[in-house]
Amino acid sequence: MPGVTVRHPQRRACMQALGLALGGWALGDAVLAPPAWAQDRPAPPPRLDTAQTAAFRAWFVAIVSDQVRRPSPRWQHRDCAGLVRFAVAEALRPHDARWRHAMGWPARQLPPPEVALRTEQAELGRRWTTASGARSAFASAIAMVQRNACLVGRDRASAQPGDLLCFDQGDDQHLMVWTGRAVAYHTGAAPRPDDNGLRWQRWERLMAWPDTRWRPRADNPNFAGIYRLAFLADAT
Repeated sequence: MPGVTVRHPQRRACMQALGLALGGWALGDAVLAPPAWAQDRPAPPPRLDTAQTAAFRAWFVAIVSDQVRRPSPRWQHRDCAGLVRFAVAEALRPHDARWRHAMGWPARQLPPPEVALRTEQAELGRRWTTASGARSAFASAIAMVQRNACLVGRDRASAQPGDLLCFDQGDDQHLMVWTGRAVAYHTGAAPRPDDNGLRWQRWERLMAWPDTRWRPRADNPNFAGIYRLAFLADAT
C-alpha cells in the first residue's frame, strides 16, 4: 500500500471481483462475474440499530484516528486488518474511566455516546467469521470483506465514515478506513523506531497516487471497492 513496496506475485488470485456479492460489476465493456464465495455468505450477525450505528461510527473513527497519532500498546497485531479489528473491538466496549485511562483518552476530548450493546450483540467485534466460515477473534483482510462486510460501491459518494476501502494486489489484500476527513491505514511494514507504519492520506491525493494500483477509482482493477461492516444498521 502507499508507503510500502508490494511484490507482484506470478499468479494473481482471482480477487478482482471482490465487488458485488450478486450480479457482477462492469469494467468498461466487460462484466466481471462475482467469485463463488460472494454467493455463499454465512448468516449475518445481529445488527446495531440506527442510534447504535451512529455511536459506533463515531467511536470507530475516533479510535482509528487516535491510533494513527499514537498507537496504543494494547494493539497487538499491527497490520491493516489488525487496525480494523482493534478499533472495532474498542469501539464496542464500555468506555468508562478505566478504559479512558488505559487508552490515554484526552481528558478534554468529549467522548461520543455509548454504543450500549444488547445481550445478543455482546460478541460483536470479538467473533469474526473467517474465510472458512468459522467464528474467531481473528479475521484477515480478505475475510473481513468476504464474510463480515458488504460492498456499497466503488465511488467516494458511497462512503460513510467508518467504511473500508479494499485493494487487491494479487495474493495480498489491504484495507484502509475512511474517517470522513482522510483515509487512514497501516502500510503492513514492520514498525521501526522512526516509523510506526500508520498513515493519513487525503482521498484526493490517493486518486492521483503515483502507483496507480492504490488509486480508489472505479477504473482501477486493483480497487475492490468500499465495504461496510455487516453489523451496521445501514449495511445491505
